[in-house]
Amino acid sequence: MNVKEILSRLPYSDPFLFVDEITEVDENCLFGQYTFPPESFFYKGHFKNNPVTPGVILTECMAQIGLVCFGIFLLNKQNYQAKEPQIALSSSEVEFFKPVFPGETVKVASKKKYFRFNKLKCDVEMFNAEDELVCKGTIAGMMK
Repeated sequence: MNVKEILSRLPYSDPFLFVDEITEVDENCLFGQYTFPPESFFYKGHFKNNPVTPGVILTECMAQIGLVCFGIFLLNKQNYQAKEPQIALSSSEVEFFKPVFPGETVKVASKKKYFRFNKLKCDVEMFNAEDELVCKGTIAGMMK
């Protein structure tokens, strides 16, 4: 499965799509990136006169790249043919270290802990353009 096919199966669209590119993927890890457009809806009120990307949006970006894209790839390796996979986030634990501002590009690195019985659990990290750790955590979800 190529990157274009993975992206075409994502169940998201603007303004809630937080994946621009998958740069590398194999059975154990996935790397991708996203640039937060300055005009994104959530910057209008978070925070007044000093917009910062909300932590819940950073978590969503990590989940879309590091769990959903990865899960689509892994399901395909099992010859699962659904064009629109069903996904449910089951848990996330994320720590935040640096802010992400409008217009910034982030890189997401996901390493598989396990994928069994259609449950994927990954250690996911997000880095800014200076390769500084923005946030990290463990994210799990069900895929079918």
